[in-house]
Amino acid sequence: MRRIYISVAALILVVSVAAQKSQPDNWYLLDPKADKVYGAGVEEAYVTLEKRTSKKVIVAVIDSGVEVDHEDLKDVIWINEDEIPGNGIDDDKNGYIDDINGWSFIGGETEDINYEATELARIYQKLSKKYKGVTEAEAADKEEFKYWEQIQQEFIQDMTETEQQFQTMALLTDYIKRVEEKTGESISIKSNKAFEPENELDKILKGIMHGQVLSKKDNSGLLKELEHGAEAYGGMLHYNMLDSDSLRRAVVGDNPTDFTEKYYGCNRVEGPDAMHGTHVSGIIAGNRTNSLGIIGEANNVEIMAIRAVPNGDERDKDIANAIIYAVDNGASVINMSFGKYYTPNKGVVDAAVKYAAAKDVLLVHAAGNDAKNKDLEDSYPTRELDNGEIASNWIEVGASGYKKGKGIVANFSNYGKTRVDLFAPGVDIHSTVPDGKYEDASGTSMACPSVAGVAAIVRGYFPELTAAEVKEVLMKTVVPYKGKVYRPGGEMVEGKKGPKYKEVKVSMADLSISGGFVNVNNAVTYLLENGK
Repeated sequence: MRRIYISVAALILVVSVAAQKSQPDNWYLLDPKADKVYGAGVEEAYVTLEKRTSKKVIVAVIDSGVEVDHEDLKDVIWINEDEIPGNGIDDDKNGYIDDINGWSFIGGETEDINYEATELARIYQKLSKKYKGVTEAEAADKEEFKYWEQIQQEFIQDMTETEQQFQTMALLTDYIKRVEEKTGESISIKSNKAFEPENELDKILKGIMHGQVLSKKDNSGLLKELEHGAEAYGGMLHYNMLDSDSLRRAVVGDNPTDFTEKYYGCNRVEGPDAMHGTHVSGIIAGNRTNSLGIIGEANNVEIMAIRAVPNGDERDKDIANAIIYAVDNGASVINMSFGKYYTPNKGVVDAAVKYAAAKDVLLVHAAGNDAKNKDLEDSYPTRELDNGEIASNWIEVGASGYKKGKGIVANFSNYGKTRVDLFAPGVDIHSTVPDGKYEDASGTSMACPSVAGVAAIVRGYFPELTAAEVKEVLMKTVVPYKGKVYRPGGEMVEGKKGPKYKEVKVSMADLSISGGFVNVNNAVTYLLENGK
């Protein structure tokens, strides 16, 4: 699932705390030492590398889709030169017809999947057909029946929380529109204060907006963020109640339970909602020479667009096939800004991860935006394979802010002393979005491509390094952080008036394996000093 819209609490942090900092749009390219900004050191790295040339690197973006004709992306999109566009023939005989810029595993002959059920809902749907209305005494498989009871409980809880998030975002969205209509001004502390509520609900919402949501500076992106969040949660509520496998068969035409199928889908890599994948692609490779919009990280890369992630939870089958497609068609770095907490067919993805490792392809994965400790509850896919192996070609990425202080670690980011490798820029990142536009977005989904772009720079300028060696040097050269940081999520403690939220300070070593922030200038400097 493309987890930008996780909760109202995370959204509030993203919009208000980040907005108050007034960081430059390109902050993720800057350097802590040179610029006093905790970016990835990209611009400094190009100064360090000025006497070297690079090799072209293909970065596959497995995501919701990419607007391949965006003004800042069109010149960096991968083109399959062995395929003749639009002739309806598999010219390169790779099994995919007219795959000019990549492939979609969630599109059919005429339609594309936009919304999907969550994996939890799909498991619930499958088991409910077997056990709904059945008692434990009647169940032939007692162990599976107990699992069904657990899934049923978790599904009901998840739907309740999703409904609450949807209602909250919808209420705040409608309230902002009323404020703007009545005051004639965009939402701000000033316009909110001037608004005169006509009912009790608006009185409550006015107080929430003033005390918890609105920042003292820019709130221009708040309405759109809330609208996007309400749409995403509303879609989940609807599609979680449908027969997802039947919908899949009708649109895509494959058998979702046949994991041997590889050749299905279509060549429409943009899809109906390419916001997420387009934003990710811009961070990695937005054109650095055209004086338009943004500047991406990597200067000699091509983006291979692979559509496999809907609004909802991605399917294990699609992710496995997307990884294999990327590897077989020349990608040496794969960006994976998605994740989920249930994976009924993990072995299929594990096999694809091993395949990528065998072909020396680096996998970069977003840690997730639920302020969870991944050491206690991991998300999927993961480098930890069912056979006990740990994939050495995998980097797990948490999200960080731009400046020292309270927001240096994003409060929404997942973390883990043994399961998250490093942190990277992921708060208020300005990048490409559909219709040739640009927007800010926050999440480990943005931190992940920051690392993928950095890895592409290293692979391009030091092509002799293996995927595992690229990871090793990025881990070894992180920027450490002196002092304590705020652990994402904090903790609930018992107060005089009941439970209350408490902030918790920890070291960066408690949040990640490396204990620091990615920095490509440190990495290339280290490599040059060591004769690479």
